[in-house]
Amino acid sequence: MWVAAAIVTMLSFGTNNTIFKWSSGKGLSKLHLQFFFYITAFLLTLCYGFFSGGFHLGIYGIFLGSLIGILNANGNIQMAKAFEAGPASLTSPLVGTNAIFPILSAGIIFQEHIAVLQWVGIVFMLGSAVVIQYSPGSGHFVNYRPWISRIIFSIMSFGLLGILMKTTAFLHIHSLEILISMYGGGAVYLAVFSLINKEKWQKSEGNVGALVGVLSIIGYSSYFYALQSGTASIVFPIVSLNCLVVILAGFILFHEKLKSYQMIGVLTALLGIILTKI
Repeated sequence: MWVAAAIVTMLSFGTNNTIFKWSSGKGLSKLHLQFFFYITAFLLTLCYGFFSGGFHLGIYGIFLGSLIGILNANGNIQMAKAFEAGPASLTSPLVGTNAIFPILSAGIIFQEHIAVLQWVGIVFMLGSAVVIQYSPGSGHFVNYRPWISRIIFSIMSFGLLGILMKTTAFLHIHSLEILISMYGGGAVYLAVFSLINKEKWQKSEGNVGALVGVLSIIGYSSYFYALQSGTASIVFPIVSLNCLVVILAGFILFHEKLKSYQMIGVLTALLGIILTKI
């Protein structure tokens, strides 16, 4: 079941990234979309927690959850800035390598045992995530130093986020407590960031952001379940394959052509998931 939960997370995150990709062509602000999806998810999880009861907001949950929300928002912002400063062909696969850090932490800090065949599957999945997103010859360098700095900040944000996600599961903090704190802390961070940037607000950003918020709740709820019930070293690379959804959606919805190396990446990704379950 935890593998199924990780795949649900992959699908949810991939769908959200597809929506973000679609919104770029519509002139919608990614910053505002994130704010609306955070505030929508915060209100929904808070209402659910209030009416369901059975949990409380502790200091550790509030702190770790808020930090996770801020790191996720900052990682997305830095990645968007990296796309503006450098080639998309290298930005996505480089940022995708952040999964290595929580995988290593799961083995070193949390003492998870991974069989050799499972390690092969993990390498297959991570390699596939990089290969699928790489587009040789697309884009060009605008400014190397800002581009690489944005890449590093994004990798650090997403990498630390993964480690903290496993930490909350290790400490047995209620997932709803983390979700409420995560969306609340992220919403405050994005509100401040929006005031600084002073971008024009559009009504449609609220509608799309609300949809992304609902999908995010499904994705992160499944993510916490997978981390609490399964092997984090396998969960993280499965989730990193959300780029598969973006690629396939591009092929079906946007009529983009799949390159031969991307097809190989899809097949090796599926092989990697199979190997981790043997």
